[in-house]
Amino acid sequence: MRQDRESPAWSTLLELDDRPEGPLHRRLCGALRSAVVGGRIAPGSALPPSRVLAADLGCSRWVITEAYTQLIAEGYLEARSGSATRVRATAVPDQRRPHAKPRVAAPVEFEMLPGMPDLRAFPRKRWADAVREVTASIASSDLGYPDVLGHPRLRERLAAYLVRGRGAVASADDLVVCNGTLDGVVRMCRVLRSAGHTHVAVEDPGWSRLSSAVSAVGLTPVPVAVDRDGLRIDRLRASPRTRAVVVAPAHQFPTGTVLSPARRAELLDWAREVDGLVLEDDYDAEFRYDRRPVGTVQGMDSARVALMGSLSKTLSPALRIGWVVAPPRWAEAMHEAAVAVTPPPVIDQLAFAAFLDAGWYDGHLRASRLRYRSRRDLLLAELASALPGLEISGAAAGFHLLLHLDGRGAARVVHRAARRGLRLVDLDEYRMGARPGPPALVLGYGNLSDAAVPEAVGRLSEAVRTAGISRTRE
Repeated sequence: MRQDRESPAWSTLLELDDRPEGPLHRRLCGALRSAVVGGRIAPGSALPPSRVLAADLGCSRWVITEAYTQLIAEGYLEARSGSATRVRATAVPDQRRPHAKPRVAAPVEFEMLPGMPDLRAFPRKRWADAVREVTASIASSDLGYPDVLGHPRLRERLAAYLVRGRGAVASADDLVVCNGTLDGVVRMCRVLRSAGHTHVAVEDPGWSRLSSAVSAVGLTPVPVAVDRDGLRIDRLRASPRTRAVVVAPAHQFPTGTVLSPARRAELLDWAREVDGLVLEDDYDAEFRYDRRPVGTVQGMDSARVALMGSLSKTLSPALRIGWVVAPPRWAEAMHEAAVAVTPPPVIDQLAFAAFLDAGWYDGHLRASRLRYRSRRDLLLAELASALPGLEISGAAAGFHLLLHLDGRGAARVVHRAARRGLRLVDLDEYRMGARPGPPALVLGYGNLSDAAVPEAVGRLSEAVRTAGISRTRE
């Protein structure tokens, strides 16, 4: 029976009207036939034993056996001794056009997409231990509907970590646990709109989903250029209707620039002048290789900056745990807006709190920093050997960098790399304007194993060569 139930069709909805014409076994036969032809019962699926289906439908077994027998005769079902009655594998012919050729995509052997941490290094055992400990000790009251602001224990532990590890000004009262950075941006934008804001500035190039989220809330995203010192504050001032901006000061995505000290001061001056708000995306800020990680802008003026972060780059995006530390002026409105949202699962929140308490999170960050730095150094060495002369930027932090290409042709390189099993992304994919910028590739190495780096760079070199881009700068 276990073998027969591996792909059962026992729960398929059979559309049997109580008052149609015709006997029940014919109506059942027609319902089963329609389910097979319509694809609701897949080929090879096992049908329920006659006595089980008879009990479910409130009829005699004779009705079921008659229907099964008719469909076996028609070729829709097959019956084998000692096994369940099944849908015949060839019961429904291939409905595709006879001359249609299936699309065959080249298999992806190497992914160098940005934004993905090393998933192989996820601390499975320690996370499982934390979940197990929390599940065994959790109070019964915590198994009810969760606090929409986040569990108090995690808010306390997380606020303490942000003060200690990121130089933030944070308390549990001002912190809201959410489902990631994007969720935090959406929540803050809703509060801004309620307060009369109409425009929100975003970095350009930048995370495309960010501008989409701003638009979805009903606000207008305003692209502001980024240069080697970070966000152009002069361009921000040129938009008089804009009084809020989303910025990643510690490590801008995708350029990898770090907001310079002078720009940080300018940004806060702007926020005070326009009575505005800075939404600080603390994107992979823990991973800095040339010096200690840069502290938050929020720590410089907690009245004008909302700090946002998540575990998507430090542990895993699958955990869906993020946070927002709102300025006191905005905290109450954030709390009121949280009534209609769903926070991350309580057990996961408490597991992360235990992770922080045990010092495992700090240990994981230290180990990850060493791992990414070593992999970055290996990648830089391979690029220097295979593609000498091409400029590289944004490599001081995070786990992606920019490879600047002489001439036009980043899109061609991406296409040729895909044919060689290497997935890349063009920097233009993150630009808000229609006009392309200087050609460059965004190379992510977070989830690329050390052993795969030489081969991946070799295929990248071939793609660059065949795209007709010179390896040496003029």
